[in-house]
Amino acid sequence: MKKILAVFITALLLSACGKNEPPLPKDASAAETPAKVYNWKMVTTWPPNFPIFQTGVEQFAKDIKTMSNGRLNIKVYAGGELVPPLQTFDAVSSGTVQMGHGGAYYWAGKIPAAQFFTSVPFGMNAQGMNSWMYYGGGLDLWRETYAPHGLVPFPMGNTGVQMGGWFNKKINTVDDLKGLKMRLPGLGGKVLAKAGGNPVLMAGGEIYTALERGVIDATEWVGPFHDERLGLYRAAKYYYYPGWHEPGSVMELIVNKKAWDSLPNDLKMIVEKAADSTNVRMLAEFEAKNLDALEDLKAKGVEVLKFPTAVTDELKKLAQTVFEEEAAKDPGFNKVYGAFKAFQEKNTQWNAISESAYAEVLKK
Repeated sequence: MKKILAVFITALLLSACGKNEPPLPKDASAAETPAKVYNWKMVTTWPPNFPIFQTGVEQFAKDIKTMSNGRLNIKVYAGGELVPPLQTFDAVSSGTVQMGHGGAYYWAGKIPAAQFFTSVPFGMNAQGMNSWMYYGGGLDLWRETYAPHGLVPFPMGNTGVQMGGWFNKKINTVDDLKGLKMRLPGLGGKVLAKAGGNPVLMAGGEIYTALERGVIDATEWVGPFHDERLGLYRAAKYYYYPGWHEPGSVMELIVNKKAWDSLPNDLKMIVEKAADSTNVRMLAEFEAKNLDALEDLKAKGVEVLKFPTAVTDELKKLAQTVFEEEAAKDPGFNKVYGAFKAFQEKNTQWNAISESAYAEVLKK
């Protein structure tokens, strides 16, 4: 009994001593500190309020602010509001701003290979481009191409297959393209030149007037929704398809590399996933709005015509010639062209028994 009593008394004494002990200090690493807030600027190549393109970018910025709980705030400037539209690449590369949005083929003068990361004549559609980008090595190659310029690119939007353009005369044979003055930039313009046409470089805001006054004979723009808004149906009667020159144009998000490296991993993930979401939603919005716009254009008397097979077959041959010539001049172009071509060949084989085959079934 004495032993049990001694143990009991000792336990009480120890307990009392514990109550008088000062609390252990908190781990300094567990101390709460205010989360760092990043305030970034983003410039685009698009006019203010430009549907789908500019409005999609603005929604992207709102999504990031919400997902980051205000830790990453992006102020979006339309083309010309902070820097001229075609200086977007340089502004982000130099670190003047942290982000930019546009099309990689706008920088063909700096990086000829960049055109493959948007769209090239007789290239892949949106589904094929996404497959190449995310799981076929395209994005890795894109980032390797942009690395010397201090940029990290992401796919962020796609127009889908564009229309072939507006013409003031019917195109029945390749000969009808000879001498034709058409607003058609990039590699598509070079293919047109091979066919005897005269490609013209022209800003979007000048297209309608030039077509109406006969300065040009034809023009491409985007698709039914944007073409109708620009009023091109009032300046030309014949609306051709498909858009062989841009079958699946990827829009790009570019981020300054130093700014990107400064972000913690969770904010990097938020940017990446917001870009992925915007990539999907932009394409969906294009598809949905083009459906109704095409019906409106037909109701306004526009003749929607398909390019004759003989014409597109010849243009496709000329496109291959252009690719080979460009590849011979630039090692970077040659490298990307090789990778793009290899993936497209496999994609075409699969598409023949999947998407294309199913489309044929629906026709019957």
